[in-house]
Amino acid sequence: MLIDLQLHSRFSDGYLTPAELVKFAKERQVKVAALTDHNTTAGLKEFKIAAKKEKIKTITGLELYVKYKNKNINLLWYNFDENNLKLQKLLEGSRRRRFLAAKNILIKLKKIGYKIDVEKILASFDNYIPVNRLGDKVIENKYNYNLIVKKIKERMPKKVKLILPLREEDVLKELFFNKNIGRLNESYIDAERLIKIKKDAGGQVVFCHPGRYNKYAKNMTEKLKAAGIIDGIEILSPHHSIGSIMYSQFLSEKLDLIATGGSDFHRFEEGGFLINDAWDWFKVDTRYLRRIDEIINYKKDFKKSKKVI
Repeated sequence: MLIDLQLHSRFSDGYLTPAELVKFAKERQVKVAALTDHNTTAGLKEFKIAAKKEKIKTITGLELYVKYKNKNINLLWYNFDENNLKLQKLLEGSRRRRFLAAKNILIKLKKIGYKIDVEKILASFDNYIPVNRLGDKVIENKYNYNLIVKKIKERMPKKVKLILPLREEDVLKELFFNKNIGRLNESYIDAERLIKIKKDAGGQVVFCHPGRYNKYAKNMTEKLKAAGIIDGIEILSPHHSIGSIMYSQFLSEKLDLIATGGSDFHRFEEGGFLINDAWDWFKVDTRYLRRIDEIINYKKDFKKSKKVI
């Protein structure tokens, strides 16, 4: 059975609405899907309503930026109680920190010559502010795009020709990961706090695409398992090489972890390429995922959330 347990919408760093994502999944014959926006559950209602009409089973999902012992990792959380007050307070705090960080760096960019209406740009986001779409907003003004091109050219050797249009990573590096301006860091959630809330909110936490940037290093998976943070590991991911997939399978067996997979879909790529998204070459089949039924057929038994003051 084809599933997709990592999809992103406009409520975080994706480019489609939750309903459009359901259409995307339906066209690819997905039977079970999870919307896993970053640090927000705002798109879940729309996603579930649209999926019900298309007879696609939904798994309540979320992707979190988490800090564990000074290490930054991504975790996927499934089948939690989205109405849990402690969880929502946690997410609200992370979004507020992100808002302030984004505001600070936009002000800095304006001071050094970029044409930016700070309040207007921030008002266009009502949930977690993603760096990719924040960059899109800045370069909607052609002056800003041309200024970026000029700054990059000034640093390049004269004999080297700059290839245009700029790649997204070049734009984001110049705006938000520039040592002369500052770095727009993600809003990370403390792992210990996450563990406490999970006791109330339920569900399963999964180590997200650990093969990306070699998050396996220094036995991170083993440490997360021993600390009671993760229940599973994402095996099938477009970020993984065949070696990463095989090693993830090994860890799943060794540590008795649930194995999951997802496309990490954000958008259809521009440029008319034959391969337009991960599903053109990569599919997630449940037969390769050990214990996946524990997520697909999870029986919800949430504890009653206590009022958060």
